[in-house]
Amino acid sequence: MATKIWTPDDVINKVSEYMNKEHVDEIRKAYQFAKIAHQYQKRQSGEPYITHPTQVAGILADLHMDPETVSAGFLHDVVEDTGATLGDIQELFGHDIALIVDGVTKLSKIKYKSSEERLAENHRKLLLAMCKDIRVMIVKLADRLHNMRTLKSLRPDKQRRIASETLEIYAPIADRLGIGTIKWELEDISLRYLNPQQYYRIVHLMNSRRDQRVDYIEKAIKEVKKAISALGVKAEIYGRPKHIYSVYRKMVEKHKQFSQIYDLLAIRVIVDSIKDCYAVLGAIHSEWKPMPGRFKDYIAMPKANMYQSLHTTVIGPEGKPLEVQIRTEEMHRVAEFGIAAHWAYKEGITNGVKTSQDNNKLNWFKQIIELQEDTDDAADFMDSVKGELFGDHVYVFTPKGDVYELPKGAGPLDMAYMIHTEVGNHTTGARVNGKIVPLDHQVKNGDIVDIITATGSAGPSRDWLKLVHTRRARNKIKQYFRQEDREKNIEDGKNLISRRLREAGFEPNRIMVPDKLTKAAVNMHYQHADDLLAAVGFGDLQPTGVVNRLTEDARAQLKKERQDQAEREVLEGHQTISEDSDSAKKQKKRKSSNGIVIEGVDNLLVRLSHCCTPVPGDEIVGYITKGRGVSIHRVDCPNIKTAEENGERLIEVAWADNPEERTIYDASLAVQGYNRAGLLTNVLTAVNSVTKNVSSVNGQVDNNKMATISLSVGVRNLEQLERLIGAIKNVHDVYLVERKFR
Repeated sequence: MATKIWTPDDVINKVSEYMNKEHVDEIRKAYQFAKIAHQYQKRQSGEPYITHPTQVAGILADLHMDPETVSAGFLHDVVEDTGATLGDIQELFGHDIALIVDGVTKLSKIKYKSSEERLAENHRKLLLAMCKDIRVMIVKLADRLHNMRTLKSLRPDKQRRIASETLEIYAPIADRLGIGTIKWELEDISLRYLNPQQYYRIVHLMNSRRDQRVDYIEKAIKEVKKAISALGVKAEIYGRPKHIYSVYRKMVEKHKQFSQIYDLLAIRVIVDSIKDCYAVLGAIHSEWKPMPGRFKDYIAMPKANMYQSLHTTVIGPEGKPLEVQIRTEEMHRVAEFGIAAHWAYKEGITNGVKTSQDNNKLNWFKQIIELQEDTDDAADFMDSVKGELFGDHVYVFTPKGDVYELPKGAGPLDMAYMIHTEVGNHTTGARVNGKIVPLDHQVKNGDIVDIITATGSAGPSRDWLKLVHTRRARNKIKQYFRQEDREKNIEDGKNLISRRLREAGFEPNRIMVPDKLTKAAVNMHYQHADDLLAAVGFGDLQPTGVVNRLTEDARAQLKKERQDQAEREVLEGHQTISEDSDSAKKQKKRKSSNGIVIEGVDNLLVRLSHCCTPVPGDEIVGYITKGRGVSIHRVDCPNIKTAEENGERLIEVAWADNPEERTIYDASLAVQGYNRAGLLTNVLTAVNSVTKNVSSVNGQVDNNKMATISLSVGVRNLEQLERLIGAIKNVHDVYLVERKFR
């Protein structure tokens, strides 16, 4: 999807192309409501806030979504960020729009937390909300896409966290929903922030020979037209753009150089019918020799996200590998818009898919619900989803011809438990393509797998836990033994939690009371306290997480006591100094030699931290050390975030209003760019144009010819540092300049 800046009129004009007047008026009403609700708000970039919901609605309109979904695009933040309530939305816009806005409002609270437990819990809520109404996720993907497009206005550490979350969760969801236009852009933008060296290197390599590739593709298109001319088939033929992230993945996963990526040269053929697809394939294979192992028939065997197409790679003109994709217009629409194409607006239908045939294409939603039922631990659930739904897959057959989709690496036992729990529990062996195989045999695409069962079998073996690949199968086996040894597991769980509580300095008898155990169980999605204890005893749940839940209130009280103690220590230090000073009664702000002010405190040792090198203009905070005074850090310093999480001693500090102009502050920078002749010289010239204080320069070059230059410079304040960063960014072939944390 090409990046487009939407205006409200653009959105209205777009929906007017495919909606009736009544529905267009409904969307216009949603925009007016959002505009008034957000009228005094600004984004972090400084833009009026209404620009964001407008872009989200525009992305949805471009997908031809129904009136409720586009309206929800305009309204998705009003309940979260304004005084409007969900009741207001339901009264003004109806139940469906309120339902979508409510779903997205809940999801919008998800933030990338430092606690993996909380992050996994939030993502579980996200996926389960998607299962209830797919339009919630389509709005959320449009919301995330625009947020990624405007990520440059955030801090570098936040950029990386959001990009990582996008690549790990949202891009795979877009892929599973088949919305290629959103998936590709999310992946490319994420790579730009997570691995800028490789991103800009691939961009550089793709641009360096673009003209040659364009000429070659034009020549190939002419020859394809000539090859299929005798068929009398109506076909649209054009070059297929390659996405940066897909090139990067192939280079990394297949250990290939850029020059070895065959499908950089690719064309797409769009025809009217499936019959024409195979006819064109035959004509192309008659003209050029196909490369062995490079033909894939996704028409006969579609991907789980409904994608259909014929893929073949041939030795094309000039003896160069050429990839050709052949599909119908309908297949192409599904490849671009996926599930959104099925939920798209049709005159008179405004609430999505109506047929059971379409609903059958969403069987993986059922898998998410089943995975949720299989495990009560959020981290375990997310590992299951990422491994089994978002990873690579193979397709295998039963002897009756039924097709099962399994994650790559799965074996017969995994397939048995996918068919049914009882089939898995009574499995005694398996045949693959007619031959007896061990139960840890890895199945491949197209295998015919026959599960051998016996009603009188002894049931699963504990060794099976080492043989299965999928978490679903592992959970079913664990579930079998969990019921067998429940009483012992409950007792073991109690002992493990008691031991961890003592190690943490708590008295188990005061903490492990029924009310607290029941509350922890409910919060961690267990029905009863005994279920929670049994899970710990069996090993499904780590006792540390349970201890954290049980001691939340006690730790909060301890944190408050530590903060109070820290404040008393600072005040006591101030009082001691005041007794020996005639001017202390005035309690004026005192400035340290570093230009730092601590309200009411004088002669307290203050030092600037070396881990984050703050300079005047940075937001700062003080950390009270033991015996070494106050250490000053930037508020985004990782060490400060760790201190906050541990409830350690922080105090408010500020830069002096009139800092010494001659004082020079150290700052550390990391510069990344393409390693060309003269790059270092140009960077140092840019540095010298802003400051003459350079204390160290180090550089290294990786195997991809990407240079990383580490600089330690002296500046007077943040303004000068930002001018310095801007000057370095203007150097040709420099892709990234950021402040370093040591």
